[in-house]
Amino acid sequence: MKDSDAVYIENLTKKFGHFTAVDRISLAVRTGEIFGFLGANGAGKTTAIRMLCGLLLPTSGNGRVAGYDILTQSELIKRAIGYMSQKFSLYPDLTGRENVSFYGAAYGLGKSAIRDRLEILSDRLQLREFLDRPTASLPIGWRQRLALAVAILHRPRIIFLDEPTGGVDPVFRRRFWSILYELAEEDVTIFVTTHYMDEAEYCGRISIMHQGRIIEVGKPRDMITQHQAHNLEELFVDLIKGQDQADA
Repeated sequence: MKDSDAVYIENLTKKFGHFTAVDRISLAVRTGEIFGFLGANGAGKTTAIRMLCGLLLPTSGNGRVAGYDILTQSELIKRAIGYMSQKFSLYPDLTGRENVSFYGAAYGLGKSAIRDRLEILSDRLQLREFLDRPTASLPIGWRQRLALAVAILHRPRIIFLDEPTGGVDPVFRRRFWSILYELAEEDVTIFVTTHYMDEAEYCGRISIMHQGRIIEVGKPRDMITQHQAHNLEELFVDLIKGQDQADA
């Protein structure tokens, strides 16, 4: 592991009984990098990201996130990172402002710090007119903006985003990614899972996952050129087919 690595894992594996959800994956993600996990549903992306976030202990393997050991320091990892789950995880009966206050306190922020930070994020994410409505009443795009605000409220240096734009409109998706680029310019590391090919091309590097394994890692355009594919979707399909044939 290098000092510049925000995330480093080696042979990380997770089994549920006889089923192997994540199979000996290894990679390093640099500080300030936007790194993407690309794969179909069921490829193992969410299980992998939950281990990196300290929410799930690996069966075997090792690694460090934000300098902390994923096997022994999961609570420290949880405090050091921001995490936005695939499913909306805020309290639906609370308003946006109440959710932010609750999670801010959980991260150890004082009332004035939460208020000042929310003021900044309200403008950045264009949330102001929605903050005092119950989150259950908000359209999914606005709920995702609120979830992102909570994830970056405490200024984490690493943010994990699990399928963050599923079900939202294209306008919000573009705005969402512009915000991620702004954060990366501030040396925040972005680790995102997606099955959208266009989103994967926004990442500096991607890994392609299939059946719990990483089968390719690199810059999207470089990978397309190397494999003589027309686009990322064609590359993805060809790699998955090739892996299935090799496993047969």
